Amino acid sequence: MRTLFILALLLTATILSAQVLTQNANTMNPKEEYTNVKVIPLHSDENTSVFMIFVKQAVRKHVHQYHTEVITVLDGTGRMYLGGDYFDIKKGDHIIVPPNTAHAVITTSSKPLKVLSVQSPQFLGQDRIMIRDTPAEGEVATDGGTDSKDKKKQPKKKKENDIPEFEGEYD
Repeated sequence: MRTLFILALLLTATILSAQVLTQNANTMNPKEEYTNVKVIPLHSDENTSVFMIFVKQAVRKHVHQYHTEVITVLDGTGRMYLGGDYFDIKKGDHIIVPPNTAHAVITTSSKPLKVLSVQSPQFLGQDRIMIRDTPAEGEVATDGGTDSKDKKKQPKKKKENDIPEFEGEYD
């Protein structure tokens, strides 16, 4: 009888520890106000990180040197920049961003763009290299830094479809 009780206890503990966390992406929304971009972490381990991202205006051009990012559009529309090309995105679109590929987005809908972002390997927030100008000009700076060859602030050249920069991008 005692053995049966111990087996039942072990079985219960195993079942409880193996539960999977599920969330409904369709009903998920930010709990508080945000200015431009709201990132909600959903999962992270050494292999991958998953985020729900809401974009009111735009995400500036940037690269992830070591990460592949897989983006699925859940709601809204936008104009995406990816590796030199511009294209429209909408609900249901699936975009793969290889490492070292410049990417950005402008929201074109009246409601925020809502995307599921899966990054591999684990994203710890340190592999986002912002691009201050167009990728063709090759001026790259890390968050808030300045390029060593850009001691004097040079005027920014505006190009068609250029993704604007926003202060306070990530709330």
